[in-house]
Amino acid sequence: MFRALRSRALTAMIILAPAALAGCTDASTGSGSGSGSGEITVAGTYPIESLDPHGPQGGGTGTQLAARELFSRLVRPKADGTLEGDLATAWKPDATATQWTFTLREGVKFSDGKAVTGADVAASFKRLIDNKGTNAANFPGYTMTATSDSEVVLKATKPDAAVPGKLATFYVVPASVATTDAAFFQKPVGSGPFTVEKFTPSQTLTLVPNKNYYAGAPKVTRVTIRKMPELAARLTALRTGEADVVWGIPDDQLGQMQSDSKLTVETVPSTAVFTMWFNSSTPALREAAVRRALWQAVDFQTIVKQLYPQTGGLADAPVSPITLGYVAQQPVTYDPNAAKAALTAAGFDFSKKLRLQFANAEFRQFNQAVVSDLAKIGVQVDLLEKEQAVFTKDLLALNWDINFQQLSNPTFDAANTLGRLYPCAAKRNGYCNPQLDQLLSAAGSSPDQAERVKLYGQASQIIWQDAVGMFPMAVKYAYAWNKRLEGFTPDPNGLPDFSTAQVRGS
Repeated sequence: MFRALRSRALTAMIILAPAALAGCTDASTGSGSGSGSGEITVAGTYPIESLDPHGPQGGGTGTQLAARELFSRLVRPKADGTLEGDLATAWKPDATATQWTFTLREGVKFSDGKAVTGADVAASFKRLIDNKGTNAANFPGYTMTATSDSEVVLKATKPDAAVPGKLATFYVVPASVATTDAAFFQKPVGSGPFTVEKFTPSQTLTLVPNKNYYAGAPKVTRVTIRKMPELAARLTALRTGEADVVWGIPDDQLGQMQSDSKLTVETVPSTAVFTMWFNSSTPALREAAVRRALWQAVDFQTIVKQLYPQTGGLADAPVSPITLGYVAQQPVTYDPNAAKAALTAAGFDFSKKLRLQFANAEFRQFNQAVVSDLAKIGVQVDLLEKEQAVFTKDLLALNWDINFQQLSNPTFDAANTLGRLYPCAAKRNGYCNPQLDQLLSAAGSSPDQAERVKLYGQASQIIWQDAVGMFPMAVKYAYAWNKRLEGFTPDPNGLPDFSTAQVRGS
């Protein structure tokens, strides 16, 4: 049922979409702005509101996508989650993993020709901390010092074996950039593969190769990332040639993409998990028995199978299978009768409504299905679809009862999700468990990877059994791109790198 409704809605949207694109594309030839010699156009799902990766909007998907093209990092994860050096050629901890030393690559320059030094790296880290951005929470009280132009030392307040992975979202800018410097990030200087040609916030970002890039300038001549939030517009642009790359394609559109001889389509496992936290500070949701009963009342297996047969699978842990720290848990069995009985026994007030908040229209039908299943046992839910800024503000203020997010993990390490979001001090979902805190702390500090996985598994078991949230689905990302584009690699976090891509024949 859900799939049929979704298909009809999308079909109607796609029929209307070409009119909006008229004048941008020559549909008869399939040649548009994306098919110029050596140029590619990317149809982006999320707006790029800022180019500052450590500013207030730095955690946004659009900003993170841009940051990977413009700035270098000390280390970066490969598609399989293993780390490789970027600015750093080597890194090692001391005996307690409270001090990490990074050796920097020689001869790296910013796009303006100035050398990248240890001072730039250390100043960028301080800027990250001072801005109190999303990633700063991974480094409470940590400091970084440049011991020379080619070496920096990070000092942690406690043993932390996950430091290299956490640095996967730490980007280096010139030391002169102030904590708040909006003007610099309109056309920033970086040491990544591209530089900014033109940037219109929330609309378009145009990139050109950085001739000073240490690994060699990209072979494409220009990359234009254009915001196209509507699915129908993105898919139409891809078919007509106005766009070269699209991802986040829903299952009921994959068949059409796969049958198009001009396109390459690939679905890859991701680090993302559909996550529906309960606000444990809400009186109605304080008891784990109530939260477990609500989870038991939703037929996630059927919902996922109907809406996401190719791009989803029933989750069996709070983190995805490709994340370090993943340990499978016992599936929650759908049983609405048992759920209603448990709620009644716990004294649940069926007359009061719960507030379920989410952002982004692509998740609307999934959440509607959840609300529908809860209604079958008499649980009333207000489904609140919010603009991203309002959603984020309310999320942090705990102004919700159930919160839906597609949580991805660009570090591929459970320290960035379990370790950052679930301790009492995080105050992210109203849940506090000292035993869980101890497990997460031990997992983050252990230098033994097998021990870390074991400890994160024990932490996951508590999170799962106490139903801190519902964890319905492990996500796969579906990508489609024009076959004239070579060297493009889908990314497990929905943050692809265009530096290795090239246009056939250009």
